[in-house]
Parts: sequence; C-alpha cells; structure tokens
Amino acid sequence: MGRRKRPLPSYEKVLITAAAAEGKCIARIEEKVIFVPFAAPGDIVDIQVVKKRKSYLEGRITNFHSYSKQRLEPKCSHFGLCGGCKWQHLGYTDQLLNKQKQVVDNFDRIGKIDVANYKPIIGSDNEYYYRNKLEYTFSDRRWLTNLDTPKEDGGPQDTNGLGFHLPGMFDKILDIDHCYLQKDPSNDIRLAIKAFAIEKELEFYNARHHEGFLRNLIIRTSTTGEIMVIVVFKYDDLDVVDLLHSIENRFPEITSLMYVINEKNNDTIWDLDVKLYRGKSFLLEHMKNPIEDLEDLKFKIGPVSFYQTNPDQAYKLYKTAYEFADFKGDELVYDLYTGTGTIADFIAGSVKKVIGIESVEKAIEDAKENAELNEISNVEFFAGDMVKILTPEFLRQNGKPDVIITDPPRSGMHEKVVKQMLLAEPEKIVYISCNPATQARDISLLTEKYIVELSQAVDMFPQTHHVENIALLVKK
Repeated sequence: MGRRKRPLPSYEKVLITAAAAEGKCIARIEEKVIFVPFAAPGDIVDIQVVKKRKSYLEGRITNFHSYSKQRLEPKCSHFGLCGGCKWQHLGYTDQLLNKQKQVVDNFDRIGKIDVANYKPIIGSDNEYYYRNKLEYTFSDRRWLTNLDTPKEDGGPQDTNGLGFHLPGMFDKILDIDHCYLQKDPSNDIRLAIKAFAIEKELEFYNARHHEGFLRNLIIRTSTTGEIMVIVVFKYDDLDVVDLLHSIENRFPEITSLMYVINEKNNDTIWDLDVKLYRGKSFLLEHMKNPIEDLEDLKFKIGPVSFYQTNPDQAYKLYKTAYEFADFKGDELVYDLYTGTGTIADFIAGSVKKVIGIESVEKAIEDAKENAELNEISNVEFFAGDMVKILTPEFLRQNGKPDVIITDPPRSGMHEKVVKQMLLAEPEKIVYISCNPATQARDISLLTEKYIVELSQAVDMFPQTHHVENIALLVKK
C-alpha cells in the first residue's frame, strides 16, 4: 500500500495583512506566506490550507473572528462563487490604493526599476455597469447553490443555466440572476432568452459530451446606445429562427441581431461565419478627439472586433498616453499591437505619420476601415507576427520611429521585440499594459537605454484586481 498523504493543516485566528496579486490577500504563518481569496486586509480568520507549495501556501477562509474595517457588504448575490468581481467586498478607495501598490511593487520587485514619478491612479466614474461586452454560456450543468431548494422539497427539477463559468470548472456554469457589469437591458435580454429556451424545452449545451443546441450568448453595447446580440448554436434548426424572432419582438431596441453555428468543441467564434438576422452588422462607437476643435472619432465594432471593454476609461487611458508622448507634430510613430487602430486614429491628428502593426489580420482590416471612416490618411497598417515584422529591414524601408507606443497582451512582449525596440532607438516609448508584472519585466530590459520618467495607473475594471498602467520611457 502507498503512503497516505498527510492532511493539509488548518490555522485559527490568522490576521490578513495585505492585498496581493490575482485578487487574493496574504497572511503569514510560521514564516510562510499564505494566499487567501475573498479576504480583506485586517480580517482575522480561520484558514484551511488547500495547496502546499515550496515557498508559499494557498488557503480558504472557514470562519471569521473579526471583520476588517475595509470590508463592505458586496452588492452582488453571486459574490464568492463568480470569478468576476472578486473585490466587491472592498471599498473603492481601498481598491485603488491596492492597485497603485500592485504597480509600484511590480516595478520595485520584478523590474528593479527606478521610476521618477508615480502619478496617482485614475479611478473610474462608474464602479458598476461599465462593461460594453459580456459573454455568457448555456449549460445543462448549472451549479446548485445554498439558495436552491432541494429537488425533493420542490426545488429545481432541471439544472439548465445561462451565466459564467465557475473558476477552474470548464463544464459548470453559475446561473446569473443579475450582473452588475453591463447596463440595461443586458440582464433583461439574458433572462428573457433563458426563459424562452426553458419554456420551449430547447437543449442547453453539455461541455463534457459536446452535445446540446444552445451554446453561448454575447451582448455588446455602445455609448451611442446601440446594442448587438449574438446567439451561438451547436447546429442549424427551425428553433434558431423561433428564438431570434422572439428576441426581435421583445427587444426592438437591439440594433444588431446575429447568430453563429458552432460545431467545434471550443467556444471561439472569430474563425466562424457570423450571420446577420436583423439590423446592422456592426455597432458604431464614438470617442472624444484629443484635439478639442475636432469632432469625435468613430469606430465600427463588428461581432468579433476588439474594443476596450470600459469605453469611458479607455478615453482616459489613451488621453494619458497621448499627453505622455507630448507630440510636436512632426513625429513618425510606431503603434505596436495596434488592434483595430484605436490608438493610431486617436493620435494621428497630432503627428506626421503612424505605422500600426498587429498579428490578427481581421483586426487590421477593421483598423483600415476605421481610419477611412474618420478620414485619416496618415496611418498605415501591417498584419503579421511582431517578431517577424519589426526588423532592421522594416526600419530601413519605413523609417526609424521618433516615438513607439506599445500595448501588448497580458503576456507582454517577446524578448526579441524588446531588442528590436532597443535597436530602433526612438526618443520616447509609451508602454501601455494590462499586466504590470510583464510590463516591469519588459521595461527592465529597456532600461539599458531608457529611463522611466512617469508611471500612471488607470483603473479599467472596478471591483476586480486588474489594473492598467502607462509608463513613459525616455532615451538616456
């Protein structure tokens, strides 16, 4: 017989000392750090260890002895199960302080970077209902909560749900009653679709067996009041039209009603045909122009287009990057990871030329269309792998940039891209990041030739631990 594993320890009356990465908090036990979700600095709790690592532990709270003064009553009934808004129990001022600290800690500890000036974090005017896109999943394996009456006492006879994946569970869905992330009529649309599906006995998807009719629901909104709804089905059927017809009648305010047939085993739709049922094939989004006398910038957002999910904060983010760059009017700017060209269009009126580079070809098509829509002629876009495009040959052909603006994905930049930036030697680099840890790692390599003059954190996602940060690097 194999040796039995020792049971993991539990600890009583432990003080939670600080907020940490990934929305967790930390405590120290016997000279080891323990990471705990849904805690607040100042809580005194009992902890059950759930994972033991060499240098740290992971645990969960089993009992509260006293609550932190930072702690609030969460608004959302799904708090604690849903993986979304993990910081709802913290006051917004405390959330912002923790996010600012996260940026400083990453620059100090990971990058060993001296920053001349950390500017105070820019908070969001809206703490709730700020997202313009949500994606829900249909599942026949709904998570049954303590609020559900047992089946034998007249509780739920079915386990169909429409909501978000539970953290770490690919096949279990938390059925969402009310989500505080997207404004009306988002909740009403989701609940109406679920009610129709249950009434008509439509089959909800099973992710284990890859069976079922209803797969996903995507709702996009814009600041101009337009609404896009995309329903994803496993196969085509007469029920597709019935469901879409019911949505169309119930919500005439929907401006783009679309559907997708997805027979694959994964949920991505960017490589599939998105069919238009009624309305327009896009939303129109407006963003204030940084040059005051010019009219708003316009952006077409298709079903798979990328656009910042908090549009009000996106303006503050881009305006800060614009101010950091301090354009004089004659600059050649490289906009790396340009996406659909939002930043390129935002700065185009203040520079000589912008070159945008992006790996996703569909995004570059959108970027070209948006530049045309805004009658911008001094932008040029290239699609392809950043490592392969940004070469000495490319610099010779297109000119060395005076300024580089880079806004990479969470994983940051490939080391070769960082080296190519060092070779390009722009006077300034404006680095926008949704992950200060990888940003600090990349900037530590760039400090060979650059100093970090400014850092500005921006809160794009209230009630979560995520923070965006902009750093201005100036050539030594």
